[in-house]
Amino acid sequence: MTNPMDQPEYGIVWVTAPGRTEAEAIAEALVESGLAACVSLTPIHSIYTWRGEINKEEEWQLTIKTDLRQFARLESTVKSLHSYEVPEIIAVPIIAGHTPYLNWISDSVVRD
Repeated sequence: MTNPMDQPEYGIVWVTAPGRTEAEAIAEALVESGLAACVSLTPIHSIYTWRGEINKEEEWQLTIKTDLRQFARLESTVKSLHSYEVPEIIAVPIIAGHTPYLNWISDSVVRD
């Protein structure tokens, strides 16, 4: 019988960074350490409130494909490399996907 704790918990983690250089540094650290199978980077324009003021900024969105069982380590790595006081680090589960792609995530992300 398979232990449910051994089953991957596929997910996407979104992180927003202030510039391409920082986004790439975070992405490379996550992939090199085996905390992410892939990180896609996209330039975005964000409008948000911070300390009571509306801000408009060009940022970079990281779309991180991972096994969410590694979220705590991934979050710690992002926070250690991120320049924002309160970085966006949001995880959502993948509820279905192309099996060979999901298997690739499993093979790429390290296990404790």
